[in-house]
This record gives sequence, structure tokens and C-alpha cells, in this order.
Amino acid sequence: MTHATDTTDELTRRLDACYSGAIYDVLRDMGRPNCVLPAEIRAIDPDTRVAGRVFTMRGRADDRIGAHESLLAWTEFLSVAPKGHVVVCQPQDKGRALMGELSAETLQHRGIRGYIVDGGSRDNAFIRKFGFPVFSSFQSPRDIVAAWRPEAFGEPITIGGVLIATGDYILADIDGIVVIPGDLAEEVVGRVEQVVQTENLVRKAILEGVDPKEAYLRYGKF
Repeated sequence: MTHATDTTDELTRRLDACYSGAIYDVLRDMGRPNCVLPAEIRAIDPDTRVAGRVFTMRGRADDRIGAHESLLAWTEFLSVAPKGHVVVCQPQDKGRALMGELSAETLQHRGIRGYIVDGGSRDNAFIRKFGFPVFSSFQSPRDIVAAWRPEAFGEPITIGGVLIATGDYILADIDGIVVIPGDLAEEVVGRVEQVVQTENLVRKAILEGVDPKEAYLRYGKF
């Protein structure tokens, strides 16, 4: 008997073998080109990448929140983020770091695959050392203490005009970040795997001396 979690883990494994360009091409051909997050959200370490099922978080700046209350709310997020997922955060805040060393190591220890935020990160040199995938749009030493609160876990968010829901899938690599709607994920990954096989045939033909135009016409892919 195959359980849902087993299916999810297998799809994540297959997605992790893909790359963002091929996923975008497939979604574009399926009429879903609005799937790429803003280009400024980049890996703090270009050698890291992450793929998996999404868990969303949304928050906002709050200058009335106390230090204890803000940290208590943040640690609640660290407790509820589900194992095997990629956290995607819309902080609605362009002035603060929404990830740091201790939080990143905590998430890694709890089995979270990675963290993507439309906002800042800090302690980046330390995070790079233990290899937890963090993608952020800027770096800043300014943190959230007494200044920011989470307001929703697992609810739909929007980043750069892309709607993201818990249960969607995401792949972030050196080229960028693509979001796959959860109900299309199995089909998209299957199509990407076919694309990669065809690209390998095109590459093999060209390296064996076939003219590039002829190779394209033969396989319909380039």
C-alpha cells in the first residue's frame, strides 16, 4: 500500500532531479507562464538548491509588539513548519532579516528542506557553513525582535504576482525559482523528465555531427 506521504516524497525526489528552466518551459507550454518568483530572490549560497512541497507563512511589521511576544511568535513558526517541506515566506517587510543562523539550523534539524523569503536574511556566512538552503532578496543585520509578527501559516500568499499555496511544489536553483501548482505537479514533473530525455538526444546528435537545425527538426526541441 502506498501512503500519501510516500507519494509526496517520491515526487520531491523526482523534482529535485529537474532544473528550473525546463520546469518553466513546461508550465509555459501548459498556459501557466506566471510561475517565476522575482529575480532578486536569490540563494545566499549559489551552490545550494532546494525542491519540495510548499508550506507558506505570511507576516507584517508591527512596532507595537514586544520583544518577548515577537520571539514567542517566531518560535511558534519554527515549531509548526512541517518536516519535508520548503517554507515560503511573504513578510510584507523590506527592512528586516526574516531568517538567521539559529532559526536556519533549527529548521534544518527538524527536517525542513529549505526557506525562501521575499525579504531579508542575516548571519548568512554561518548559514552557508552548514549548508541549509536559504533564498532571500537582500541581506541585513536588522532582525524582527520587537518589530514583526507572523499572522498566517499555511494560507495562500502572493510574491511578485505569483500565487503560492501550501501543497504547491517549488524548485529553486541558480537560475531562479519556479512554483508548480499542487494539482499539476505530477504531470509537470513527468513532462519535464520527457523534456530532459529529448534534450539529451538533441545533444548527442549534435556532438555526433548532426547539424543543429536538423537536430531541432528531428526532435522538435532545443
